[in-house]
Amino acid sequence: MISSASVERSRKHGGHVSTAESVLDRRIEPRWVIAERPNPTVVGGLRDELEAPAMMAKILVNRGVEDPNVARAFLDPQMEDLIDPFTMRDMTEASARIWKAIDADEQIMVHGDYDVDGVTSTALLVRTLGALGARVRFYIPNRLEEGYGISHEAIDGCVAQGTTLLISVDCGITATEETLYATENGVDVIITDHHQPGVLPEAVAVVNPKRPDCDYPCKELSGVALAFKLADAVYRDRQIDPEPVYKNMDLVALGCAADIVPLVGENRILVSNGLRRMERTENEGLKALLRGAKLTGRRLGTGPLIFVLAPRINALGRMGSAMDAVTMLTTDDPDQAVEIAEVLETQNRVRRQVDDRMYREAVELVEQESNLASARALVLASDSWHPGVIGIVASRIAERIHLPTVLISLDGDRGKGSARSIPGFDLYEAVSRCQEHLVAFGGHKYAAGLTIDRVQVDAFREALVTVAEERMLPEDLTPRLEIDDEITLDQIDRRMVEMLRRFAPFGPQNPRPVMVSRAVEVVGAPSVVGRNHLRFKARQNGSVLDCIGYNLGHLTYRLTPGEANLDMAYVIEENEWRGRKDIQLRISDLR
Repeated sequence: MISSASVERSRKHGGHVSTAESVLDRRIEPRWVIAERPNPTVVGGLRDELEAPAMMAKILVNRGVEDPNVARAFLDPQMEDLIDPFTMRDMTEASARIWKAIDADEQIMVHGDYDVDGVTSTALLVRTLGALGARVRFYIPNRLEEGYGISHEAIDGCVAQGTTLLISVDCGITATEETLYATENGVDVIITDHHQPGVLPEAVAVVNPKRPDCDYPCKELSGVALAFKLADAVYRDRQIDPEPVYKNMDLVALGCAADIVPLVGENRILVSNGLRRMERTENEGLKALLRGAKLTGRRLGTGPLIFVLAPRINALGRMGSAMDAVTMLTTDDPDQAVEIAEVLETQNRVRRQVDDRMYREAVELVEQESNLASARALVLASDSWHPGVIGIVASRIAERIHLPTVLISLDGDRGKGSARSIPGFDLYEAVSRCQEHLVAFGGHKYAAGLTIDRVQVDAFREALVTVAEERMLPEDLTPRLEIDDEITLDQIDRRMVEMLRRFAPFGPQNPRPVMVSRAVEVVGAPSVVGRNHLRFKARQNGSVLDCIGYNLGHLTYRLTPGEANLDMAYVIEENEWRGRKDIQLRISDLR
């Protein structure tokens, strides 16, 4: 049902009315949280030690970095600061078993997951173990036909091919029964996984920093980061030059960025160095992807990886089999790499069409079934939804209405679900409290997957809503916009742009610094371009800068040209167009 208010707003702004628009009109005003002024003595000491601008020191201190040595390591992440992989529980056993297989010329199978993290994990191990002379194959389950994780069918395939060692990457931590089945059939199993463990499989080795008995200090590694640590350990075990491992840092950066891991500590080192490696990559598959996306020769950050490269790789896994994606990332044949990259482009276009259709249908269900004013969580189900795309749509819904969201694709008596959370709500813990209604589930704090019987959907919805009502605080329902500093527009110059760039790579726990400027004047008439993107010029103290607000076209009414009455929160970035680089402000919110 489309609200009359939506109709009236649309008429005023010359737009059209859709069901999706009526839900999107429920824009939750973010709460601006400006960082407290840190101890000036601490800031001054750090500024002097680093010989850095005061703003840099202030942002570092507010992000918990006060020690000059820690600050230097943060601003200049070095591979030498990585943690010894043998610090991780079962890493010694895993390396020893792999070397036993290599020495005896055993067939090894790397079993991955069908998302970017799993695909890059698989490709990294195939490449690095292959460089040691290992006989190594790979396997990625078909999402639509086999579902997630290790299966009996995969193990039967190992037996039929004469494989005696299966190494899981980005999956397997819940495969207790499957691991036992493999062992009984003469296949040893090494589990590497970063998802939350329960009862550990009885494998040769279970490499997971989240194990309760693992003292490894960096708990939030991605699947590809664990694959990197395993490969590094294997090379170290025989004092072999690890350059073949480090050559694949570009894969590590892609998988880590796509899996949205916290970009602090070891993850920051891996992604930072991996991005530099990707800019000069020797991987034929990545070369083909970068060319197709027109990213060749450009400075890369996490944004292009997450929003440009990752969706192309994910498209194969979401729409069917990701095996070709691994082939693309492991081949040395440039023609084959280009051929597969073109398939990825096509599949990604199909995926986007399915994504948009599902999003519209999900929004209609929200309109029909949910009272957003009182809702604490959403659980929506449909027989027409593609199981490979529900995670993307769940993310879009959760981000837009700021509520934990579960979408379920029903097929016969069963359904596959993807869940996405919001800051402050531990989704994995919440879903685990509802597990009596589920066939299976897994995941982490912000994302989870589940299998459910159709008859249990309503009961699961009630249970999850109850947990959300118990656990969520009122402030959790309002998104926070964390602001690092208040400045005026005339302070912004290229030196500041370069200074802020040193905080990259950006991601969870290390977002782009957000600034706020008050009493800014809008110059000329603002415009709405593309899909609801707001564009205007802002002036303060004689300085005029271009501003772009993605998906903020509905805030045009807050802009009054000629009056210095606008407060705006934004990140400072460079916009490159036809070889020219200009400073641009990307708007986060306007008041």
